[in-house]
Amino acid sequence: MLDKVLGKLARQHDPNVLVGFDHADDAGVYQLSADQALVQTVDFFTPIVDDPYTFGQIAATNSLSDVYAMGGKPLTALALVCFPDRADLEILERILAGGLSKMIEAGCTVIGGHSIRDEETKFGYSVTGLIHPKKIYQNQGAQAGDKLILTKALGTGVISTAIKKGKAEQSWIAAATQSMTTLNKKAAEVVAGLPDARRLPPAAELPVHTMTDITGFGLIGHLREILLASNVSAVIYASRIPPLPGALECVRAGHIPGGLTNNRNFAECMVEYDDGVPEEIRTLLYDPQTAGGLLISVANQGIAWADKFNQAGVPAIEIGEVLPLAKPLIKIVE
Repeated sequence: MLDKVLGKLARQHDPNVLVGFDHADDAGVYQLSADQALVQTVDFFTPIVDDPYTFGQIAATNSLSDVYAMGGKPLTALALVCFPDRADLEILERILAGGLSKMIEAGCTVIGGHSIRDEETKFGYSVTGLIHPKKIYQNQGAQAGDKLILTKALGTGVISTAIKKGKAEQSWIAAATQSMTTLNKKAAEVVAGLPDARRLPPAAELPVHTMTDITGFGLIGHLREILLASNVSAVIYASRIPPLPGALECVRAGHIPGGLTNNRNFAECMVEYDDGVPEEIRTLLYDPQTAGGLLISVANQGIAWADKFNQAGVPAIEIGEVLPLAKPLIKIVE
């Protein structure tokens, strides 16, 4: 729905807007000078875990992720709070404390916010960061031959649904929580320390072409955005898709969030599967992630690139390859 609405809006013509909403990028970028620009994003949502402090941590991690995905450094944040009028204020205090703990870890200063009364609790942040105008990672730019690297396992959506139904095992909850409270800061620092494909000759090792984070649209939804913006296709290796502990069990048990179904209905028309791809993996590809990992398109040596992450303590795996534009847009093979 939002895609249809945005398509009808008049475009503002400001030469300082380096990244707007044209290609569904993770954040907007506004140039201030020749070597400095603002990167801005906003995100908030309802609780997906029972513990208020943990919910605050997850909300902050998720909000910060879009800045990291663009290649920026978070600078300041504004809290967005919706809270029931008669609810216990100690709960709100714990939510805010959890969020603050992650903002401190990110080196991002919370300088204010806005709150309203609401029957349903919602929490998140508007985050502003700094970025070099010539070092922005957008959805567009992937090239045929690139390798696709993913830095976090999938399954937070189905596990969160199982939690709400009281069907999630403690080990599943612990693994999902660990994933959702892990900043993409270290992963972004690894990317920042590697050569940039746009300023290096073709023979350069480990260059980065595009980067995005996997959130509400799931792996297929965010990959679709990259491919359409870059005018290319992709193949994904189902055997390399990393599920969180319990994720496949949740799919088999039918703990399917509404967002997953919506994602699948929207994007599956562009996907073709090999017969041997298991149904639970097909389903997991559309799982809406909260504070998910980075999806990165890199030229040359995808496995060596993943090793760079692993050496820095960031789990990463090569899950596919970018192909010349063709139909289907995305092919899933065993």
